[in-house]
Amino acid sequence: MVEQPPPLTRVETNGIERIPDAERTATPFDLFRLAFGGANTFSTCVLGAFPILFGLSFWQGLAATLLGVLAGALILCPMAIFGPINGTNNAVSSSAHLGVHGRIVGSFLSLLTAVAFFSLAVWSSGDALVGGAHRLFGVPRSTLSYAIAYAVFAGLVLVVCTYGFRFMLFVNKIAVVSATALFVLGVVAFAGDFDPSYAGTIAQDAFWPAFIGSALIVLANPVSFGAFLGDWSRYIPASTPHRKVVAAAFLSQVATLVPFVFGLATASIIASAAPSYLERQDFVGGLLAIAPQWFFLPVCLLALIGGMSTGTTALYGTGLDFSSVFPRLSRVQATVLVGALAVVFIFVGRFGFDLVRSISTFATLIITCTTPWMVVMMLGLFTRRGWYDPEALQVFNRRQRGGRYWFAHGWNWRGMTAWWVAAVVGVLFTNIPGQFVGPLGGLAGGVDVSLPLSIAVAAVLFLALLLVFPEPRAVYGPDGPRLVRAADVPVLPITSPAVPVPA
Repeated sequence: MVEQPPPLTRVETNGIERIPDAERTATPFDLFRLAFGGANTFSTCVLGAFPILFGLSFWQGLAATLLGVLAGALILCPMAIFGPINGTNNAVSSSAHLGVHGRIVGSFLSLLTAVAFFSLAVWSSGDALVGGAHRLFGVPRSTLSYAIAYAVFAGLVLVVCTYGFRFMLFVNKIAVVSATALFVLGVVAFAGDFDPSYAGTIAQDAFWPAFIGSALIVLANPVSFGAFLGDWSRYIPASTPHRKVVAAAFLSQVATLVPFVFGLATASIIASAAPSYLERQDFVGGLLAIAPQWFFLPVCLLALIGGMSTGTTALYGTGLDFSSVFPRLSRVQATVLVGALAVVFIFVGRFGFDLVRSISTFATLIITCTTPWMVVMMLGLFTRRGWYDPEALQVFNRRQRGGRYWFAHGWNWRGMTAWWVAAVVGVLFTNIPGQFVGPLGGLAGGVDVSLPLSIAVAAVLFLALLLVFPEPRAVYGPDGPRLVRAADVPVLPITSPAVPVPA
């Protein structure tokens, strides 16, 4: 019999151990709300404005946005399956394919992603709140005002994440409906000024680099959820059909076209009516400059709701996973520590550097490194026929040794090699106009081919290594491997740290 969900105000004590079946009461629709709510915010609007910042027309920017969202959703959605299967987060599940120790790669990538997108959320929402308060109540746009706004946002997010999954789900239930309604209200506010024939400023010979660069920045948003989906889908019962879980993850990203297109459309208005704001890359300031006065209060509400939603989805999973890497820290302690580090990053970045440029570049490079990791995970899921050993996945967290996923000294060099080679290739070929160009970024005529290359390299190399150097038969289920072959070699038993085991 399934237990009733615990109260919202009860602090979650679950770490990354497998969630007991009785506590797995979430549904695919809950997953949809969390993933969509985490992206249905001002920070996504900022990313949606980049095609206009790069000089594309509205229709060119819309095409790049559709390409980025749909491609990103397709890459992301299979990552939702690991949670229901294993009852734990995706970094722990990656032990099966990168090794007991290799799972720290996923933890490190999720930490970087969370800091980047948490910072973007707090920055964009804080700026919108201060700007709206300035226009409505005359609050000065001072360093102190911005600092207070950022601190309040970060503190509220930290409180929600401390309470845990149920409280975060409650916040996102509110955010999905209210933020969408406010975006619809924004359509009314800006409809009279919107001109879909905005032609852009891009030169013809620079179109493809700008188009591909815009699509990749958009794509970074859905792919950024890859390391986090398991944090939420682990509460979905294992018996739930996989197609429903995958569909929920896919549709949650398709729904983000609402904030993306809002950002794209309003950026095109700003480019025509107040271009100086885009020259300074101040999308939030430009939005407030062109908005009718009656929309200032909805802007403040959208900033508050959106900042909470994005911040909680980014920070919760990282605090959870950080506690597994450093087992002396509880989930709550790890969440507070990571949150404090992120706040420092926000203040240093906001008042010491060009935050918009820094975060967009940082996010794109993180995605270039995260996507090959996701490819290895998904191909591993396919070759293993979705079969995993839950006890062997927890070896690292329990500070044990051995098990099906020990491989060589706790590292599966096949998955690790495919990941790092593909990630390095991706960074080398990165070409973000005006921001970051890798050493080989100019070989494709200025077009950023980093992501397609890293995906292809990861897929081909990982499958080739599995074929040439087969994994032990013990890592596969009773039906054996799919597409690749297995080696009949013994695996070490799981032992406690006090018991010596041959490496």
